[in-house]
Amino acid sequence: MSIATAPRTSRGPVRRAERALAPDLTRGAMLLIIALANVAGVVFAGEPGLDATPAGADRGLNFLLFELIHARGYPVFAVMFGYGLVQLARRQDASGATPKQVRSVLLRRNLWLVAFGIAHAALLYYGDFLGAYGIVGVVMTLVLLRRSDKFHRIALVLWALSAIEVLVVGALVVSSLAGPGGSAPLPSSHVDSLAAPGYFASMLDRLGEWPMHTMTVLPFIMITWLGMWAARRRILEEPAQHKSLLTWTAVVGLGVAIAGGLPAALISAGWLHVDGPTASLTVMLHGASGMFAGPGYVAVFALIATRVTRSGPVVGALSALGQRSLSGYLFQSVAWLVLLAPFTLHLGDRFGSPTLTGLIVAATVWLTTVLIARLLDRRQQAGPAETVLRRLTYGPRS
Repeated sequence: MSIATAPRTSRGPVRRAERALAPDLTRGAMLLIIALANVAGVVFAGEPGLDATPAGADRGLNFLLFELIHARGYPVFAVMFGYGLVQLARRQDASGATPKQVRSVLLRRNLWLVAFGIAHAALLYYGDFLGAYGIVGVVMTLVLLRRSDKFHRIALVLWALSAIEVLVVGALVVSSLAGPGGSAPLPSSHVDSLAAPGYFASMLDRLGEWPMHTMTVLPFIMITWLGMWAARRRILEEPAQHKSLLTWTAVVGLGVAIAGGLPAALISAGWLHVDGPTASLTVMLHGASGMFAGPGYVAVFALIATRVTRSGPVVGALSALGQRSLSGYLFQSVAWLVLLAPFTLHLGDRFGSPTLTGLIVAATVWLTTVLIARLLDRRQQAGPAETVLRRLTYGPRS
């Protein structure tokens, strides 16, 4: 079954003029969310990253991190990964490639993503998602890509079941809040590599941490499947024609994420006090509801894309970063290592509030990637990581 909808003349990567604005705008803007989430973990050497004893403004920062950031950024990129997989296959189909050739390109690209992920984790940051994307991409290519529209509706059924899970866990949390209370903190796991005293020690820790981290995030295949379903309907290429769906998705998706994250956010800020089992339940609810932020945030930026053009300076810069999101993501990991690691500049503990310092560093690093991407865009140059992945996938002439 072909999923092509428009002819092309080559099997190489998509040309700039052919790109839809909404996916690039979403990726570029949401890299800020990724930066804010990751930097908190780096500063506090934990997952999720939070100040366990916040005071003053840090209480509000903790609250906002749990409401809008933690476990709410990666689902966006999971949706976009599934969407991009269909886009890539569609372009290959339209160029005249056979299903076998399309499958070969996709498998090669995803296997290289796994290699990128291993290198990224070993050298820079334990919380790598590239390897998991690559593994999920291989599974989706072999199992889901050529299925019928009827089969892909299973993804919607799974999301409906997830909504029921959020309601059930939410009800348990509400009933637990009626109990006697307590003083338990939110469960948070220590990350050895982020507290290691030297680079080689951190690298050894990361090599042990990456496989387990990758295994824990593989279930996001359900989120990528939703992106695949949306791509088959060209929702982000034609957002104006799907305004009603996008509006409802934005309201419901972000509504569920914000409501489900509220108990954990209140506990993290020190404004709600619960016992240990209730704290664990709120973290479960926080994670389960967070996946709904993926389609929610994507829908918001798709709606924005119906009102703006790529030629605007802000939108142009954000979409330029979106086109180079792999390079932007890896740049962040280099920055965390140089600026925040205990054996380098260790800026998180030098200027008062570690939370605020980390967030300022994150925003500055993200803004730097926006400016660099805009400069590369004006020169019509791809990001360095995109260039390497493209040549590995398509060959040296791509």
